[in-house]
Amino acid sequence: MHHEILIGGFGGQGILFLGRVLATAGMIEGYEVSWFPSYGPEMRGGTASCTVIISEEEIGATVTDHPDICIVMNEPSFRRFSPLVRRGGLLVVNSSLIRENCSRRDIEILQVPANELAGKEVGVAETTNMVILGALIARQPVVSFSAVKKALEKILVGKKANLLSVNFKALEVGKSFEEKGGVVNVSERPDE
Repeated sequence: MHHEILIGGFGGQGILFLGRVLATAGMIEGYEVSWFPSYGPEMRGGTASCTVIISEEEIGATVTDHPDICIVMNEPSFRRFSPLVRRGGLLVVNSSLIRENCSRRDIEILQVPANELAGKEVGVAETTNMVILGALIARQPVVSFSAVKKALEKILVGKKANLLSVNFKALEVGKSFEEKGGVVNVSERPDE
């Protein structure tokens, strides 16, 4: 098993946190992992991305030119990173913010209205990253849900421990969305 995962969005969407949770979950499961963050100088609102590699074998490089999984949370990241996904790979799209359609037919595409699900089903807009992660793990279990929950418990400690339940709920909402075949339970999209 070897997964190269690229996550892109803007600062404030929890891009680096999502990557950290994935990397920690990989370590919990006994895999070799790397987590390589990158962000623009603006931080909140600027570009943010990270590469996570989870492998059964030693990892030679911490970055990837052609990930087999790519999560894009906004349109600039979609335009920049979707062409890089390896043939046969998976592109996970936050369809709440990305209206463009991917024209590629050589990859699998998972569209998740993460902002809508986080806001209306979780009740906390800031959990879009965990909604996306829940949907990803349900589609392609690069790590287990139990490892992700254990990772959150390791990361969200002290004053942040009160955020565990809402992050667990967001994971379940994303998982449920994917397991139901991508059906949105919210009554309408904000732009309709």
